Amino acid sequence: MLPEGSRYDDLLKLPKGSNLGTALVEVMNAIERDFAPLKGQLPREYDKFGNDLLESLLRIFDSELLRTAGGDVFGRIYEYFLMKFAMQGAQDNGEFFTPPSLVQTIVNVIEPGHGIVFDPACGSGGMFVQSSHFIERQGADTGYRVSFFGQEKTGTTIRLAKMNLAVHGLEGDIREANTFYEDVHTLYGKCDYVMANPPFNVDMVDAEKVKTDRRLPFGLPGVNKTKKVSNGNYLWISYFWSYLNKKGRAGFVMSSQASSAGHGEAEVRRKLVETGSVDVMISIRSNFFYTRTVPCELWHFDKGKPAERHDKVLMIDARNLYRKVTRKIYDFSPEQLANLTAIVWLYRGEKKRFLGLQESYRDKCRGQRRALQASLPAMVDAYQQLGIAIKHCDTPLSKEFQQAMIANEKDAEALNEKIRQRDYTKDKKALPELANECKALLHRIREMRKVADPMVKLALQNAENGEPKKELRVQWHETESRLDETAAAAEANIYFTRHLEWLLHRFPKAEFVAVPGLCRVVSVADIKKADWSLTPGRYVGVAPAEVDEDFDFEEAMRDIHVELADLNKEATTLAGKIQDKFEDLV
Repeated sequence: MLPEGSRYDDLLKLPKGSNLGTALVEVMNAIERDFAPLKGQLPREYDKFGNDLLESLLRIFDSELLRTAGGDVFGRIYEYFLMKFAMQGAQDNGEFFTPPSLVQTIVNVIEPGHGIVFDPACGSGGMFVQSSHFIERQGADTGYRVSFFGQEKTGTTIRLAKMNLAVHGLEGDIREANTFYEDVHTLYGKCDYVMANPPFNVDMVDAEKVKTDRRLPFGLPGVNKTKKVSNGNYLWISYFWSYLNKKGRAGFVMSSQASSAGHGEAEVRRKLVETGSVDVMISIRSNFFYTRTVPCELWHFDKGKPAERHDKVLMIDARNLYRKVTRKIYDFSPEQLANLTAIVWLYRGEKKRFLGLQESYRDKCRGQRRALQASLPAMVDAYQQLGIAIKHCDTPLSKEFQQAMIANEKDAEALNEKIRQRDYTKDKKALPELANECKALLHRIREMRKVADPMVKLALQNAENGEPKKELRVQWHETESRLDETAAAAEANIYFTRHLEWLLHRFPKAEFVAVPGLCRVVSVADIKKADWSLTPGRYVGVAPAEVDEDFDFEEAMRDIHVELADLNKEATTLAGKIQDKFEDLV
């Protein structure tokens, strides 16, 4: 599909001494001539790099592994580098890139599977890419199902977005525009889906320019003395609602303060709630963004809600659901994402999909159970062979080693017997029992490592060079591999067992119920009593205290220290901005 001479292997066949930087610029020009959507978008700065670096990169991308890889491999690579780029705080403080966990959550709720998909603050196009992944998981072709439209105010970011679409084999109409003042696609009332992560708390929008905008049916949220809109959050929220057709759905990221903001914003929110279009609200804890520590909320509209849910809103407080990527960055694991989505399914009465998720966890548990059963005897045999190898080096077995080996063998035999006796995936009471058995086994494995490692080192020091020493090295390597296999299978059993237990414990009848601290369905009347607040935590209550058996106090203190340092830094920055504002007023 690329122009002749533009492939990696073509460039690598150029005569020795050729300027690869210049050649790459010519390739970019050729691609743009053949593919109009990328015209003027591709980078051309390659001639600043040396030939050795460029050749090395070309060989990496022309490797056999990549040439034979299936699926959307280059698109995934591009997403990976966009994420790394965002983590460095580059370009608009990283706001051009929405973390995949948040985008995937939105996609899972609104399910953008057909028609017009519009992002009025599209950044690098992540909403379009994740929509495409969703459609592909349904076994459909994105190109035949949806049309992507986007607006973005920064030209450099538009280049990132257009390349992002291109490397995923997608096309979309993305134009440079400031959505506060421009509607270049004229999609008012036409969109099947609207998705966005707009800039939060913008305070410099000219009220005179937007006061008659038809995209603001609920009016302006508040105007200050300088005739500026005090906070642009509710302009965005109104735009998203207005772009939807009669059955359209929207999902977007919004500042957590917006859901309970007062004065003019509260009045806009009241009118919005009274339309019956607010569908699902999800609270997200801090540290999900790569360059900001602030919490946020995911809003979801559905103009096509059935009559029985017209005055209902699903509130989900997901602040206690997260996975640590680093000490400063969190996200959702695939299973946490699936569990959140399952709550939405039950709210919508889609019991069959919920049961399907449960069964998928059971299948994974059964697979890991088989892996564990296969690894346990091999691990025990490796212990015994290791003991023989140590003795061959004329080193007596220590009492601690013998005790650890016996205890580990007993744990392995007991666990294998328990697994053989029943299918624990169908017995809710057996799930925590199995998890505890696996945790005990992991503890024994760690203890065995502590005892065996110095034992082996001592044996190697005492042994003379020769066959016994060589045999011990081989057997120790084999034992470590068996320990790793068993530990991995035990950890996987614990992991999937916990997720299955999580669903069964909260929704035992596969029907939606209010879960304290997690979710509740509220009525418009409930929202009215709460001053029209859409903050989930105000409705779901507090979850009962749970003992975290994996809690690491030292790690928690380190995380709190890092978070406090970030908050102090942010507070200093905000204090400086506040001081500047006061000086402007004076």
